[in-house]
Amino acid sequence: MNLPNKITLTRILLAGFFMVFLFMHGLAWKVAALLTFLAAALSDYLDGYIAKKYNLVSDFGKLMDPVADKVLTLAAFLAFVEMRLVPAWMVVIIIAREMLITGLRIARVLKHNDILAAGRGGKNKTVSQLVSIFVILVFVILKEGGERVFGFWTPEAELTGKNIIFFLMLITVMFTIISGVSYVATNRRYLFNDKKT
Repeated sequence: MNLPNKITLTRILLAGFFMVFLFMHGLAWKVAALLTFLAAALSDYLDGYIAKKYNLVSDFGKLMDPVADKVLTLAAFLAFVEMRLVPAWMVVIIIAREMLITGLRIARVLKHNDILAAGRGGKNKTVSQLVSIFVILVFVILKEGGERVFGFWTPEAELTGKNIIFFLMLITVMFTIISGVSYVATNRRYLFNDKKT
């Protein structure tokens, strides 16, 4: 297994640590969750950069890189639903899109033994999700510190933060839907054609 693929698998491991840290009590754990998430997000750029620069692009990487992205982002969004920061219906839409596209990509592999790489729309979707998660984590840290450590948190700050989160999540859901529709439309001849193309 080459280095980019090892980095990709490490991102899945980091998603597990991220979840553990996020649900631990205390400001330091929330900061640790943010740092772990940033390290995992950086690994998404790093594995692709190394794979392209050193010609280490592989079918395994093409398939597992977006899967690792989904494990990280969906873990975060499900945690935020549990924390009552994100409406469940938004995360259901995101999960449905990810399952549909991943299912289509896997079906293509099984049927034709080739892999459709993620498109630009999918990358934009991932960026919007990562930005939303980052902002929500900053909110979590500010709330934890403001309530339990520094005593500056107010109901107004809570409302403002949650309104910002809701607005960002609306944008994320929009990108998620558009990228899913675009992916299916762009690749329909590969996805639904029974003959090898």
